[in-house]
Amino acid sequence: MEITVFVLLALALLVGGVLGSFVPMVPAGLLSIGGIVVYWWSTGYATPGPIVLAGFLTVGVLVVAVDYLAGAIAAKAGGASTLSSVAGALVGFALFFVLGPVGILLGITATVFALELYRGRARDESLKAAGYALVGTLGSSVMQFVLTLSMLVAFLVVLVV
Repeated sequence: MEITVFVLLALALLVGGVLGSFVPMVPAGLLSIGGIVVYWWSTGYATPGPIVLAGFLTVGVLVVAVDYLAGAIAAKAGGASTLSSVAGALVGFALFFVLGPVGILLGITATVFALELYRGRARDESLKAAGYALVGTLGSSVMQFVLTLSMLVAFLVVLVV
């Protein structure tokens, strides 16, 4: 195995994906996909092979989906309406620029709770929906970490083999 600038770039992108899994607004999945594609391109589209490449890309797309959808899906599972779930995601996104990562959590949780109350749901039901949204948002970071780390480890295996 020859260490080239492209291998180092691919590794940097994959490590960035792992670290970015805990940083809001950093596209961890896209960074990891970028690392794989840079390496694949640098080998003349030879390594990894098509099946392994498809596996990498599938996991990378899953990371992107988890990143953007986990909070809304969890809120929906907790009984929140689609409107509350989407509004919570939008408010969380906006508050990120004011309060940082805490803004995301606060925005999603408070918005889902308030909108569910406004829709006439009981306080306990609204709180449950908001709690699911919060847990889903926090859980998405853990899932992103596990998936991007698995991509990095698998890439290292591809490099060695």
